[in-house]
Amino acid sequence: MTTYFNYPTVEVQEELSRIAKAIVAPGKGILAADESTATCGKRFADIGVENNEDNRRQYRQLLFTADERLSQNISGVILFHETLYQKADDGTPLVELLKKKGILAGIKVDKGVVDLYGSEGECTTQGLDDLGARCAQYKKDGCDFAKWRCVLKIGKNTPSYQSILENANVLARYASICQSQRIVPIVEPEILPDGDHDLERCLKVTETVLAAVYKALSDHHVYLEGTLLKPNMVTAGMSCAKKPTAQEIGLATVLALRRTVPAAVPGVTFLSGGQSEEEASVNLNAINQVPLLRPWALTFSYGRALQASVLRAWGGKKENIKAAQDELVKRAKANGEASLGKYGGGVVGAAGTGSLFIANHAY
Repeated sequence: MTTYFNYPTVEVQEELSRIAKAIVAPGKGILAADESTATCGKRFADIGVENNEDNRRQYRQLLFTADERLSQNISGVILFHETLYQKADDGTPLVELLKKKGILAGIKVDKGVVDLYGSEGECTTQGLDDLGARCAQYKKDGCDFAKWRCVLKIGKNTPSYQSILENANVLARYASICQSQRIVPIVEPEILPDGDHDLERCLKVTETVLAAVYKALSDHHVYLEGTLLKPNMVTAGMSCAKKPTAQEIGLATVLALRRTVPAAVPGVTFLSGGQSEEEASVNLNAINQVPLLRPWALTFSYGRALQASVLRAWGGKKENIKAAQDELVKRAKANGEASLGKYGGGVVGAAGTGSLFIANHAY
């Protein structure tokens, strides 16, 4: 077997590395605003807002026109395809609203999960066929990073070797294609929190999955300095009788990363995985207080855990826009502090402290 291969050119390496480092700059993280049209419908239904293109545009405009405080803690926003080509009321492209704030634009590029035939209800993610051409266009249209989500499930017999290997290779191929078009890939192997498994089981599965992902990334010659990882935190299943503390979650998560993620990776941007807004902040804070060497930036890439209170405060009414934006800025600040291990807790928004968990969550 030959060991000859080429990394990207020095110029491309420098660009990818610069983008990745900017996204995980100290005190900053990602706003995941890439909900699909169907998922937006679910969010809007909760607040009595019709799911049409203009309401989706108005809502994303609300997010992106929050005051300059937003850019103190948000370094990048993941967009849905529709949003990238929408314009604000004054005709300004929504993506330009972000760039004026110094916030990088990213794009969701996967085309959703499909069943993995022969498995026990497991899945893989589709969308590789035309990804190169789509990434080339997205780069021209202002996107510097991308997201691709793979999903794994903990059960008695899962995740299977079939599922782990398939999803690791899909993520590696996606990452390689992104880098060929000078786009930083966010690698997202999400282990769902559904189930009654305990913390130790999640730790073991997370280690196994991440080890497979980084073996696949190595096999595909992905330039790690130009990537980011978006994993689940190591938590017990939502139906587990014994709830771990934030400190236990923090330690287990850092242990899983230390055992599998190379130091060359600039940063880890955790998904919130159905945690409440406050839980997501408190657990991220605990992760950054673990007294072990952590060679990567450990920050956030939150969707629901940044937007639940925003949606509740907005309610589809123009007169509530400022209140909704204040909720976004408040939650972003809390998570920015948590990414530095300096969050004191107690910042409760309009959504309260209720769980944001959705079984078998799809985007």
